[in-house]
Amino acid sequence: MFHKLMLNFTWWTNRKDEEGNNLFEGGFLGLDNIGVFDRSKDLTEGGILSQVDGTCWMGMYALNMLEMAMIITEEDPAYEDVCTKFFEHFVYIAESLNQYGVHKEGLWNDQDGIFYDRLERKDGSSLEIKVKSLVGLTALFATSYIPFEKIEKFKNFRRNILWFYNFRKNNHKYIPFEGHKENHHLLLSIVPEERFARMLKLMLSESEFLSDSGIRSVSKYHKDNNYELDIDGQKYPMSYAPGESDTKMFGGNSNWRGPVWMPMNYLLVESLYKYYDYYQDNFKVEYPTGSGVFLNLKQVAEELSKRLIGIFEKNEQGVRKVHGAYDVYAKDPHFKDLILFYEYFHGDNGRGVGASHQTGWTGVVADMIQRVYGK
Repeated sequence: MFHKLMLNFTWWTNRKDEEGNNLFEGGFLGLDNIGVFDRSKDLTEGGILSQVDGTCWMGMYALNMLEMAMIITEEDPAYEDVCTKFFEHFVYIAESLNQYGVHKEGLWNDQDGIFYDRLERKDGSSLEIKVKSLVGLTALFATSYIPFEKIEKFKNFRRNILWFYNFRKNNHKYIPFEGHKENHHLLLSIVPEERFARMLKLMLSESEFLSDSGIRSVSKYHKDNNYELDIDGQKYPMSYAPGESDTKMFGGNSNWRGPVWMPMNYLLVESLYKYYDYYQDNFKVEYPTGSGVFLNLKQVAEELSKRLIGIFEKNEQGVRKVHGAYDVYAKDPHFKDLILFYEYFHGDNGRGVGASHQTGWTGVVADMIQRVYGK
């Protein structure tokens, strides 16, 4: 299986990195109408759309492969070189995301504190797609915590990490990893710490991404601030739509412009746990933003999980958010204890939207329940 995944990783790298700069394109992550246009199709105006989510997904893929390679290396030391391969590939992807281009900012927007897709045009100019969405937040997925006792087992890999670190430091190149000064644990993160803190401030704001039912796919900021991209007179609008889709893109039966999607929230929660494994209580953020309450990242992960779990819990009137205004699910004895696992959920009230039997990914809420409540 691991060898097949290596082939798959190489295939994506060769097919979706047209410029060979470790910035990926092609809309292969899906997310349907989260873009102002169909990101899986070539633009008639020409140019390449460097995509944050595709790039960060490949960064996460590299880290997943590294973690698996380390497990295999415990049985077969020959795989230490494979560990180095994926470690280095992750570094190159992180460098491009954060520093590629003339201004060495990559796809980061320092004013807004989030990553944006960038359209690189044939005439050499470029345009930021300034929509605050999950596209930018996927950068939080690409992280891995490696305790020192695990690194210590692999002498060659450890030596390669140190050499690579010193080489990049001496040549003033980007370094997307840090070691704890006291215990030498290693954190690999595609997002630098300062940018990480700024992204969390945005993500955990109830006027932006944080809803009572989880993290929205598009910031509520766009409810009053519609976005429109103009390319040579062709206009591509974007607005906040927390429930059903307001466009016919991809058939109009899915919507990534405001609703809460369980699998993406699950990955965000898991990433926060990983960051906590490294930082422990040495890194705290305001939750929610502006509340004056500071929590460590494990506590934030748990509180976010509770909001997601709350979609399915009964309130004092016996009503679950997931069922919206359908009283039959709250009062009828034949239905009141039956729960539907919807495809996605309304970004403002948690009502289930889309396919009503999407247990495959919405069912991950069970893992959150187990982790938070131990049930």
